[in-house]
Amino acid sequence: MDLSSAAHELYGVAPEEFTATRTRLVREARAAGDAALARRIGALRRPTLPAWAVNLLAREAGEELGRLLDVGADLRGAWSSGGGIGGLEQRRGELVALLVRRARELAEGAGHPLRDTAVRDVEDTLQAATVEAEVADEVRQGRLTQPRSHTGFVPAGFPGTGGRPEEEPAEEPQEPQEQEEPPAAPGRGPGRAERERAGRKKAHAAARRRAEQAERAERDLADHEAKVSEAREELERADAEAGRLRRELDRAIARQETAARRLEQAELGRDTALRAARNARREAEGMAPGTRRKHG
Repeated sequence: MDLSSAAHELYGVAPEEFTATRTRLVREARAAGDAALARRIGALRRPTLPAWAVNLLAREAGEELGRLLDVGADLRGAWSSGGGIGGLEQRRGELVALLVRRARELAEGAGHPLRDTAVRDVEDTLQAATVEAEVADEVRQGRLTQPRSHTGFVPAGFPGTGGRPEEEPAEEPQEPQEQEEPPAAPGRGPGRAERERAGRKKAHAAARRRAEQAERAERDLADHEAKVSEAREELERADAEAGRLRRELDRAIARQETAARRLEQAELGRDTALRAARNARREAEGMAPGTRRKHG
């Protein structure tokens, strides 16, 4: 077992089975004498429901997902070279919609139906995978722990993140003094769109910090769970050994008592035989021919 095979197994199980499977894999790595691997497995974080649904797509709808990621690569190439996007954006939209439906079906079939917010997170992750190559690689591996979203600059006409650029983040402050300004044209100089983008970037940075804090907390939890599991196994082994020793002690005490009774009986028999031997010797000496008797 190595980290890759362990992660592949771990991120393929249902959410409710994640912790128990991770504990088992940590135990197996420790039993194999690989403490470093056990620590790395213990640090693997449980995926959120949307991330699990995207991982499920990588396993169960890999062909369709691969087509979307290929379209994303073509879009990025067109963006960097200044070439035309053509029908790529339409194809991307069709594949994203198909994969979102597939994710809902797979999750519901596995007993974990997705709520609307989780569906949006799945969609945002798929959109981000078409914009960022790193996200595409994460999605392709099927080992996400958190949904992804694109927070960087995207030129006008390039696929956005989630298809909802008009949404304003809840964290964005109100700026009444700007109400009289005409809205900036999409993809042009500084204006409301830039402020919205900055607000989204700030909100995503805060969410990323919270996710990192949660990840550290879960790593600590996993480490403590592994220690608890190891201590429990040690206690079970000690209990079993103590039970074995108690049974051996009981048998030894029983053998001791039996031997003591046999010794007592043997000593009694010896004393009886000794007395009988002395009596027989005296009688034999008294009846022997020529024995002289002393007279007083």
